[in-house]
Amino acid sequence: MLKIWGRANSINVQKVLWTCAELELGFERIDAGMQFGVNNTPEYKVMNPNGLVPLIDDGGFLLWESHTIVRYLARRYGSGNILPTDPQPAADVDRWMEWYNTTAWIVMRPIFWGMIRTPEAQRNLAEIEDNRSKLAQYLAIADAHLAKHTFFAGDTFTLADIPLGVLAHRWFVLPITRPELPNLFHWYQRVSARPGFQTHCASALS
Repeated sequence: MLKIWGRANSINVQKVLWTCAELELGFERIDAGMQFGVNNTPEYKVMNPNGLVPLIDDGGFLLWESHTIVRYLARRYGSGNILPTDPQPAADVDRWMEWYNTTAWIVMRPIFWGMIRTPEAQRNLAEIEDNRSKLAQYLAIADAHLAKHTFFAGDTFTLADIPLGVLAHRWFVLPITRPELPNLFHWYQRVSARPGFQTHCASALS
């Protein structure tokens, strides 16, 4: 059975767990990271020298980096249902997954860490607000795109919606000021209703 190392509240682990649910793929999850440790042990670093989560073991094949993992699982077990086999639709999926990494998550991370994982007295409110403002502008791009598309890579749910779905969860749950982005909100309602999201990604932020 597929093994996944990583704590359930990790955004990167959640991407993998949600992907497994979409693929109806069974797995064993092993708590690792932060309060659980494990990821800093010599044994773990033999498997993933970065000492980060998630890490998977698929029949002896070890793989780390969350977006690489979800693409691998979709190619191996998905038959094109959440990752198209045609190069151009697949590139559209990749576009939005990379946009998450290079644009949206860069400014969401300091907001999330500042609001959730930093004691209130130690928060850098100016930094949080600066990144919140930037993220609002970036998500306006997503909102405009979703005015013309049901999902990020077209009219069907794909891997593109998974990273952006877990990011949007934080955007809509965090106690921050948000501009009206109706297309993004309606898309979030659709993706957050999916069983895989409800099982693995809908918990309180921590």
